[in-house]
Amino acid sequence: MHELLATENRPFPVSIASSANVPAIIDAAGPHVRRRFVEFFTANIRNPNTREAYYRAVCGFASWCDEYGVELERVEPSIVAAYIEQLMRQVNSRTGRPMADATVKQHLAGIRMLFDYLTTGGVVGYNPAAAVRGPKIVVEKGKTPVLSADDARLLLDSIDCTRISGLRDRALIGVMVFAFARVGATLKMNVGDLYENGRTLWLRLHEKGGRYHEMPCHHKLAQYLDEYVEAAGIRERRSSPLFCTLGRTRTLTEFRLTRQDAWAMVKRRARAAGVSTEICCHSFRATGITTFVKNGGTPENARKLAAHRDQKTTNMYIRVDDELSQEEVERVRI
Repeated sequence: MHELLATENRPFPVSIASSANVPAIIDAAGPHVRRRFVEFFTANIRNPNTREAYYRAVCGFASWCDEYGVELERVEPSIVAAYIEQLMRQVNSRTGRPMADATVKQHLAGIRMLFDYLTTGGVVGYNPAAAVRGPKIVVEKGKTPVLSADDARLLLDSIDCTRISGLRDRALIGVMVFAFARVGATLKMNVGDLYENGRTLWLRLHEKGGRYHEMPCHHKLAQYLDEYVEAAGIRERRSSPLFCTLGRTRTLTEFRLTRQDAWAMVKRRARAAGVSTEICCHSFRATGITTFVKNGGTPENARKLAAHRDQKTTNMYIRVDDELSQEEVERVRI
């Protein structure tokens, strides 16, 4: 029997040892199908966030099938399509709005990938979700809130750096701003991911798909990181997490900071600084890229620094046209 599989900070809710977390239509299909289902999430999907999202999506579809008495071998394209149509009409009881098209597409992707895996394992004859089309999404500009350079400066300068928590938080936000880093990549950093290259401090980010991205530090970021590492006394602990939680005595522990911890910290720091924009951790990545381009950096170099494979992805973060649009609108003088 396998032990309960765990991600870095939380257990994954599927165990081979128990069918409690396996959907009923999968459990009813027998031990081979149940094992194939668990293998799909544990061996086939490495990203913990994707794993969690697809698990929720698949369980939602399985529960719907169970409600209507649809067995696994009877799932057809029309059934998957009917479920997707229902999701598109479904209203969130908390927000009062329909489910976002991107969320619907994510649910369909999870169902489609699961059936692909079941098909190659000989569980079903074909993938009934392959022919089903989700909602069409055309995105030319990202929706992530972006800080102005002045607000970003205000936020960083407002942090009390007489305490280790302040030095840590300033360094963490600094990595996301000056290195255009995702919060996930930032939190995966170890102390050894900071290293000298000549006279310049470089950092190594752990990107999606197991890729590494290395780049030199902005001089302000190098200062933030150096002051934090020195005060924390972790310079020689090369294999330890760079950003750790705080214990009851307000000293650093050996436990890596989680995304939830980072998000809560950003909200708290923004409120304390009086920053009114509703920001999230990803706002700093967008802020850094936008400021870079506004000050003469090219979109192509922004793509390289952000470690994007597609220029279209980077373009969604560049929000320099927002101010131009406002100026143009104000020309309507009535």
